[in-house]
Amino acid sequence: MTSGAARLVRGPEEQRATFLDLFFDLVFVFALFRLSLGLREHLNWSGAFQTLVLLLALWWVWTQSALVADRFDPWQPAIRRLAIGAMFGSLVLAAAAPEAFGEHGLVFAGAYVAVQVGRSLVLVIVTRGDELPEMRLLFWFGVSAVPWLAGAVVQGWPRGVLWALAVVVDYTVARLGWPMPRLGRAGAAEFSVSGEFLAERYRQFFIIALGELILVTGLGLSSGGFEADRGAAVVVAFATTVLLWWIYISRAGEVLGAAVAAARDPLRVGLSALYAHVVMVASVVAISVGDELVIEHPFGHTQPAWVAVILGGPALFLAGRAIFEYAVFGRVSRNRVVGVLVLAAISPAMIFLPPVLVTAAAALVLAGIAISDAARARRRPPEPPSPPG
Repeated sequence: MTSGAARLVRGPEEQRATFLDLFFDLVFVFALFRLSLGLREHLNWSGAFQTLVLLLALWWVWTQSALVADRFDPWQPAIRRLAIGAMFGSLVLAAAAPEAFGEHGLVFAGAYVAVQVGRSLVLVIVTRGDELPEMRLLFWFGVSAVPWLAGAVVQGWPRGVLWALAVVVDYTVARLGWPMPRLGRAGAAEFSVSGEFLAERYRQFFIIALGELILVTGLGLSSGGFEADRGAAVVVAFATTVLLWWIYISRAGEVLGAAVAAARDPLRVGLSALYAHVVMVASVVAISVGDELVIEHPFGHTQPAWVAVILGGPALFLAGRAIFEYAVFGRVSRNRVVGVLVLAAISPAMIFLPPVLVTAAAALVLAGIAISDAARARRRPPEPPSPPG
């Protein structure tokens, strides 16, 4: 590595999240709130698909920003300016998200391409081409920019197809090692990752996501008064948030860094954790919509779409948590699978109950899993990480 890149790369003793990383995350509180708002306004299969595409785009911006912070010194002026630029681009993405499949499509796609391509291009320039990973990212973000921008200039289902294709490209090439003509796939050493840094960043982002639930719960309570029925809904919503946090940290959330360090292919474990976290973050968006509906109509008529977010959100969280657990320990706890099956089994009957009781049922399932995890932890010594492969 020549001096063009060496002066920007982080030293091994510096692999901790900084105040700049936390500052960057502030945008994503707003972003998740905007996504939940869009899903609430379009609570159907089409709305769910659109929200998923937008979430995957926002998550990929955050992920690539975290990887840049992992590799490069955030106190270098060029890297700091890149982070602030990506932060502003993410703010534009979040603002445009609810109408991204409507009149703000070009704003959303343009901001996404500007952040991803622009960041990679600047890094290639400031490192004088010494960093091959940035060359790979610039190449593939240039490829995915085509369907992103093409989708922005069409309306209706073609936009959804093109943007879904763009997302598939972005996520698939990461799993394949960002292959390039004549260079092939990237080796494990080329995209070296710091396990402790990424683990810390994932934990921080999940806390940001839970902050979205606190925000929705607090707004729902303060905007509608402090009646007993709303109070009951708020208690259940808050309990659900606590349970999500508890299940997340026990115990994979605590030892992800050690799992990455112990893995034969750290990048593979890091990517598996990345995919697991996007599933869990998607679940939080769904749960926040359900919480808002329940707080507004605690004893109203439960519609099928409401059941889908109130019970589907926790089920999605457990699925993502199972993927996360497999990435860290190479196995999945049975209570995760049982929880998903129980939530699916009770779903048909839930349309006959008021929303607050549906939410309470989901919270009871999560509580059972949390209690099971605690009992298991008391009976056995702490399990060391054992990533697959």
